[in-house]
Amino acid sequence: MKRKITIFGATGSIGQNTIDLIRRAPDDYDVVALTGGRNIAQLASDAKALRAEIAVTAYDDCLADLKQALAGTGIEAASGEQALEDAATRPADWIMSAIVGAAGLKPGLCALEQGSTLALANKESLVTAGPLLMETARRNSATVLPVDSEHSAVFQALVGEDIAAVERIIITASGGAFRDWPLEKLSKATLAQASNHPNWDMGQRITIDSASMFNKSLELIETKEFFGVTPDQIETVIHPESLIHALVGFRDGALMAHIGPPDMRHAIGFALHWPDRKHLPVERLDLARIGALTFRAPEDARYPALRLARNVMETGGLSGAAFNAAKERALDGFIAGEIGFLQMAQVVDATLDKLFAEQSLINNEISLDNVLQTDHLARVRADEIIRAR
Repeated sequence: MKRKITIFGATGSIGQNTIDLIRRAPDDYDVVALTGGRNIAQLASDAKALRAEIAVTAYDDCLADLKQALAGTGIEAASGEQALEDAATRPADWIMSAIVGAAGLKPGLCALEQGSTLALANKESLVTAGPLLMETARRNSATVLPVDSEHSAVFQALVGEDIAAVERIIITASGGAFRDWPLEKLSKATLAQASNHPNWDMGQRITIDSASMFNKSLELIETKEFFGVTPDQIETVIHPESLIHALVGFRDGALMAHIGPPDMRHAIGFALHWPDRKHLPVERLDLARIGALTFRAPEDARYPALRLARNVMETGGLSGAAFNAAKERALDGFIAGEIGFLQMAQVVDATLDKLFAEQSLINNEISLDNVLQTDHLARVRADEIIRAR
């Protein structure tokens, strides 16, 4: 029987890699919905190739173009936030959540409410509302599978293991574009330089987040929420080769590492075929040719985002929602040329300080309404801070 598949964020790098795997076995899947942003040509092309039931763009002003591109195909076209949520309620066995940012939370919750398997590449869902997401999955007998390469690695290392035997989880980081730059040069880093990752082929926003380590900061919080470990059990290490994606340390002193090429099809394919393992079109590593794997501790001065993430994990509550929103707005500001590279962390830090001082939102219940309210307020405060610089 064919599995019903939906892909949120189909036109991004995760979505395109997911589509690559599905197109290699077209007889195994029926595609229900594809969603994207402004890349209407790609969205329509994939919807036609995969014979999707519906294609949804997040932007209402793109709907006319999408309808025109799909004219005569019988594929529905829709747009906007409500259309995304409606697409998530269409019956599907497996749903890829690859929308970038906090916008991926509501569709993901809708998918879990129908009991689907949610392949989660949208780390912001766990950062902003981890307890809500995981409780929604439990309540509806749904499954959440991690697609971030690091969390997929941890998940795989824990197969057959007792989480109570875990002593520590080590999340590796490439260090991004500026891992070897002199510290004094970072304040002058340009958008083009931050957008060039040394190892991975990813979208611009996540590539910049890798350079600042905000991406890794989100992953630390995600580790805590998904695996239920304490902040002091989570470590970070710089691993420039990006071949070991994570390690799990057990109470007997053993370390179990997941090693694989820097290719997102590995983690996507594991989630797509879980609980089975099937052939994947990824590189087979030649360890003798690689020769050595290197590691070093991250520098606090180079990566202040890591300190902020640890503060968020210790604070809990809605601080993750505030952290993510401020981070997204600071990234917008850097891309737009409003602030410099190092100022992104300063904006996030100042935003969190303002929210902590102003009100008790951080201690409120983690409900969807409270998460969205905190998200909005953090963006407002971050905007104020950016304008004042």
